[in-house]
Amino acid sequence: MHRAYHTLRWEGDALGTLYLIDQTLLPEQFTEINAATVEDVWHAIRQLSVRGAPAIGVAAAWGAVLGTQQCRDSSRAEFDSRQREVSDYLAGSRPTAVNLSWALQRLQRIAESDADATAAQMHQRLFEEAALIQLEDEQMCDRIGRHGAELLESGTGVLTHCNAGSLATAGNGTALSVIFSAKAAGKQLHVYADETRPLLQGARLTAWELQQRDVEVTVICDNMAAQVMKEGRIQAVVTGADRIAANGDVANKIGTYGVALLARAHGIPFYVAAPSSTFDLVLATGNEIPIEQRADTEVTHGFGRQTVPAGVDVYNPAFDVTPAPLIDAIITERGVVHRPETQSVCRHLG
Repeated sequence: MHRAYHTLRWEGDALGTLYLIDQTLLPEQFTEINAATVEDVWHAIRQLSVRGAPAIGVAAAWGAVLGTQQCRDSSRAEFDSRQREVSDYLAGSRPTAVNLSWALQRLQRIAESDADATAAQMHQRLFEEAALIQLEDEQMCDRIGRHGAELLESGTGVLTHCNAGSLATAGNGTALSVIFSAKAAGKQLHVYADETRPLLQGARLTAWELQQRDVEVTVICDNMAAQVMKEGRIQAVVTGADRIAANGDVANKIGTYGVALLARAHGIPFYVAAPSSTFDLVLATGNEIPIEQRADTEVTHGFGRQTVPAGVDVYNPAFDVTPAPLIDAIITERGVVHRPETQSVCRHLG
């Protein structure tokens, strides 16, 4: 079955609008958000209607286009001021996913590239650059999938954590693109999806995606991963990433670090699939990666029901950092970095 849905899609010319799947409603409802303003995009990113580092980056690029639509007839000085304001505003929506700032910085360079262009001409260029970012993301997903599929044998049981599929990108995903590419090559795989607490992105989103694509999937609670590995059901782990430091340390959804430790204890290869834009070479190690703290209510009142006594303290980091020595390979659109460390990462990225 081919993907019949688009996580985000732009309709119209530079004065058009952005449509986003509201992922907070899956799997019960398939609903699209009409994001007609930059505020709509900010809230969609913040409340996780759109999520996943690559998709957040693409959404932010389109948000910058939306936020400057009303300045097409203004002076360049007014347009440039508004463009910087919009970029700063979007950058504050979520701190950990580096693709967000990467996309905004890319549009910023475009905005600074030609002082003689009119506001309307510059807005058109931002529109074209956002469209290019989305196209590149789609192509990147396909290349990651092809490189990663070579690491998986037919008959493999694959554990994944959180959601790094089509819903997290503009294309086929990162971690799940590896699965989809392997399936397209005729390999038989069985995916075990961690439910991924507290927001259940694995149970709600990954399982939904795999079901849509006729991939065999079994959902397990996060605390079942060790037992499933011990039973010999898992031969590989593939996850995505939200930011990767220069030494190969990987920030991903909370719980990923624990899965990596379990994989090492059971002798199972642990792979990370992510675009090269996810690397943040300014950060020497994962200790420098900012970790987003989410609302207590995600834990205390998950999906509307209170499960924690009133007044009890809650710690709710959205991400953790997996040290590079626990990672067997990082798969990007450029190829595979085996046993990542600073030198191999820098060579890979050129």
